[in-house]
Amino acid sequence: MREFQYAALQYLGYVRALKRVIFFLAAAVAVIYAGDFLSVRFPVPKTRNPYGNVQIQPYYAIGLKNKKTEYDFDVPPETVTCVRSLFPHFGFDPCWYLARHTVKRIEE
Repeated sequence: MREFQYAALQYLGYVRALKRVIFFLAAAVAVIYAGDFLSVRFPVPKTRNPYGNVQIQPYYAIGLKNKKTEYDFDVPPETVTCVRSLFPHFGFDPCWYLARHTVKRIEE
């Protein structure tokens, strides 16, 4: 009986520790996101522009009736506005993400 009680208490200790870790990780992510948002909303040097531009190359993927796909690469490149931050804000993707994804597939 004592072994069962000890095992149950030890299990509850692990559960409690796991809940603490999850809580502190969620709190850390919330603080980082809030700091990132504030750095975009209120740039510390007033001359710093929190927005940037990245040029992407779109192409069309056109589905045909015979279940094949035709690709059209004859599309001019687009300039997309991005935000210089870790997370997306104000409807713009982060510049670091767009710089790594410069090709955009458009389904038709």
